[in-house]
Amino acid sequence: MTQTPRGFDPQDPNDALPAQYPSAGVPSGPVEEGYPDAGPASGTGLATGAPADAVAAPVRETSGTAAPTPAPAAEPRQVTRAGMVWAAVASALVVLVLLIVFILQNQVYVQVKYFGLEGAVPLGVALFIAAVGGGILVAIAGAARIIQLRLAAHRQRARLAGQAPRTR
Repeated sequence: MTQTPRGFDPQDPNDALPAQYPSAGVPSGPVEEGYPDAGPASGTGLATGAPADAVAAPVRETSGTAAPTPAPAAEPRQVTRAGMVWAAVASALVVLVLLIVFILQNQVYVQVKYFGLEGAVPLGVALFIAAVGGGILVAIAGAARIIQLRLAAHRQRARLAGQAPRTR
């Protein structure tokens, strides 16, 4: 069994003295075996004059095998356009399968009235049409906002370009 002495770091919780040692550094209980802290050249382990063997560093037991080396850090995954497209297509297919199951399980015909038009449609199809209509409304509102933001950015760029000092 081999032990390697190491320095003392008061900020490291593994290096903190056990509760049996008072804050002055002189042990009040049994002394643990191990390597003494490096102290002044006079052979004392602490600046208070305690003998070097009175204060011992914690003993680290080893099983005789070499310490395991840390595994190399895994390379971060590259996000590619093809991967994003594949994930989007896979997600869309799952949603479509769930939608088909919903439509097939709701084949009961219902009476639908819309702006004077009247008809009987399967419930699943009617709900699908309503969902598509809602999606179209959201897409129109989103497109209007995007156009509004692009126009504002264009105006600001034009304003900043007009204020830039011209060199001759």
